[in-house]
Amino acid sequence: MIEVPEGFAAGQAEFNGAAGAAFCAALPGLAARFLAEWGLRRDGAVMYGMCALVLPVLPVLREDGRPAALKLQLVDDETVGEPVALRAWGAAGVGAVGLLEHDARTGAMLLERLDESRPLAGMADGRAAAQVLARLLARLVSVPAPEGMRRLADAAVRLTEAAPGAAAALVDEGERRLLGDCAAAVGEVAGEPGDRLLHWDLHYGNVLAGRAEEGRADRWVALDPKPLAGDPGFELFPALDNRFEADEVVWRFDLLTEVLGLDRERARAWTLGRVLQNAVWSTGGGARRLPPDHVEIARRLLRRN
Repeated sequence: MIEVPEGFAAGQAEFNGAAGAAFCAALPGLAARFLAEWGLRRDGAVMYGMCALVLPVLPVLREDGRPAALKLQLVDDETVGEPVALRAWGAAGVGAVGLLEHDARTGAMLLERLDESRPLAGMADGRAAAQVLARLLARLVSVPAPEGMRRLADAAVRLTEAAPGAAAALVDEGERRLLGDCAAAVGEVAGEPGDRLLHWDLHYGNVLAGRAEEGRADRWVALDPKPLAGDPGFELFPALDNRFEADEVVWRFDLLTEVLGLDRERARAWTLGRVLQNAVWSTGGGARRLPPDHVEIARRLLRRN
């Protein structure tokens, strides 16, 4: 039996309420079920993030015998597309974690195991890390989105509709104007939302190295997507905000647009859309100021002091 970490249970209760609490209560039985059904035995301590609990496992019955990871998470609008995206990226061989098994009803997945001790976030040279991330993003967005994926087109409509309310909730006049400019930028590109398969959350902590014992230590792999169909410009914000450095914002943005082959103005508009998206969420939760790093990213992309 597994013990559900207190931090994970607290996060689920905070963000998912009763559904999160019920999910955590069911986790020991769910883990036991898939350990048995998929012929696995535990091979390390429980790991977790915001959304998922992960058990390192070794196959007992699988022929390849390779280490794997059992991932358990609630199925919602963001996570339901994850196995679909992983299959599409796997077929294209573009650098996403391998999907070995999936149970559609519970969302349980058996994944290729990576080296959790070597996240890209640990690379000391920030510019080198940004270059790795840019090359990985370019490969991921080269794949067209499968049918049925949630769409940036729909998100853009919701964002522009919610923008006035989010701006009105802010107490700083400069931030209200900034958010208005973000909404205007989204309005300029919303008519062409794109059709690429987007990860949506590719920051430095969501990239791990392959396992050295399998000869893959030089291979960087993306995990934990919240996929949608849309314009690759919507992918850039996490790489600017994670490991945030104000003086690196424009350099990283230029690198990403060059490596991904994007129109710079369209990418700027969709990145401002991510600032707007975060503002809609945060003001909906009671926030009255924008995060300083988000303000700085928007100002620098809008070329303001």
